[in-house]
Amino acid sequence: MLHLLNPDDPDAPFPDAELAEKEPNGLLALGGDLSPRRLINAYRHGIFPWYSDDQPILWWSPNPRTVLFPKQLKVSRSLQKTLRNKPFTVSFDRHFDHVVQNCANPRDTSDGTWITAEMEAAYIQLHKQQIAHSVEVWHEGKLVGGLYGVAIGGVFFGESMFSRISDASKIGFVHLTSHLIKWGYQLIDCQVYSNHLFSLGAQEITRSHFTHYLKEWCNQPGRTEAWLSSPEPPVYAIK
Repeated sequence: MLHLLNPDDPDAPFPDAELAEKEPNGLLALGGDLSPRRLINAYRHGIFPWYSDDQPILWWSPNPRTVLFPKQLKVSRSLQKTLRNKPFTVSFDRHFDHVVQNCANPRDTSDGTWITAEMEAAYIQLHKQQIAHSVEVWHEGKLVGGLYGVAIGGVFFGESMFSRISDASKIGFVHLTSHLIKWGYQLIDCQVYSNHLFSLGAQEITRSHFTHYLKEWCNQPGRTEAWLSSPEPPVYAIK
């Protein structure tokens, strides 16, 4: 039976992630709100929101969990060639709201989106608190790809990415991962399986292993200053 969260109590604990449904995989709770305190608490326990406009807020913790250990990043020969040719420039945290909006746009294979207006506003609020971050990928002065996620301690929780040009989101992910290694991050949460992520070195681990890592690595010192001081290329205006 699903746990119902009280929207008036953002500090209320989530149920144990091991109580999540097997079908649909990982559904744990519903209701509550998307306040920063509740979202941070959710991520720390391996839980994330995922729902559409016609649903209540749904909270998930799938098993297995898709993750990438940053030092296990795989870069294909074709992607290495693209990196060497440098057709793209990459920036961090310069246009967070535009990255989220692009991620929210319906994909070619779907008419809908799971990033509701409520979700957009919630993650923009987390960004203002320097907890959510974005990667922007540029080509000829235009935003053509990017991704965003939540950083807590030594863990980066990836939320969504988009591409308008082939390889744009992969370029952003590679740049992000290289910086996370320099900054001492231990884990990137990719949530669920995709061929795109597995081609970059992601793997599946059990939920119990995942939550074990979170207990250790989310309590490491924060790295906000690293994001703020990261060297970036020129930033283009979005018209």
